[in-house]
Amino acid sequence: MKQIQGIIALFMLVTLTSVYSRIAPKFDKSIAFDYLVKQCEFGPRDPGSAGHQACLKFFISEFNKTANIVERQDFLFQIPQKNTTHLCTNIIAKYNPSEKQRILLCAHWDTRPWADLDPVISNRNKPIPGANDGASGVAVLLEIARHLKQSPPPIGIDIVLFDAEDAGLYGSDETWAIGSKEFAKSIAGRYFPQFGILLDMIGDKNLDIYIEKNSNRAAPNVVQKVWDTAAQLGISEFIPVEKFLVSDDHVRLLDVGIRCIDIIDFDYDVWHTMQDVPENCSPESLEKVGQVVLEVIYSGDYD
Repeated sequence: MKQIQGIIALFMLVTLTSVYSRIAPKFDKSIAFDYLVKQCEFGPRDPGSAGHQACLKFFISEFNKTANIVERQDFLFQIPQKNTTHLCTNIIAKYNPSEKQRILLCAHWDTRPWADLDPVISNRNKPIPGANDGASGVAVLLEIARHLKQSPPPIGIDIVLFDAEDAGLYGSDETWAIGSKEFAKSIAGRYFPQFGILLDMIGDKNLDIYIEKNSNRAAPNVVQKVWDTAAQLGISEFIPVEKFLVSDDHVRLLDVGIRCIDIIDFDYDVWHTMQDVPENCSPESLEKVGQVVLEVIYSGDYD
């Protein structure tokens, strides 16, 4: 009897997963991983670097292929430890701009100017490659953007890449997430998306995405929507348990009333080291996160 019940349960899960997998386009992990590698080929993307400038041009070029509107939001940022000031840029890509109902998708694109957690002392003043911490979230959004162009969803989408997120000082929250702070200040009181999703560090080969505490406290229904979608797709890497309290770009958005959650795998052994390279990331991890986000976008359920 138990064996029969198990077979029935498996059949129902497969059937449900199949239904959900047809709602959205299929996320292409190879294209996404190519985007991750491409960013790293520019070198570190810390503000003021050659890689930062080259990557900015690349992003604008890519979004011009898919978006209805592409905007840049420039601002000056002083890197705390270096005491140097640089021009930084948030990139805003809008899809179906006439639609009043909107979803905000975002990630940071800059990389940390120093590998201060590297076990090799001589590496600690070098800028990190930023394959996972920076490039992974952006790679997923660029692949999602391709689908937004080819198969427009029944809602407006705004993709924002934040600059100057990762040059902060530990224990000093105000020195982090400067780009999202600038964006939040500019739209406060006049931009009201249904909800937002931030992608940060989602390329780890050993993917485990727990519920981030700030997200769950401020936007529990959005968290439930995303984690339920992952469960329906059979993606077990989304673990429905709170674990980390992260002061990330989403907190700046929560501060101005946008229900934004952070999808982040904070269990990343080579965080802020010179080993944050593509070899420690996985196309499959990008695919799992990207497919969940696509399903949410195309679901028609935006409450």
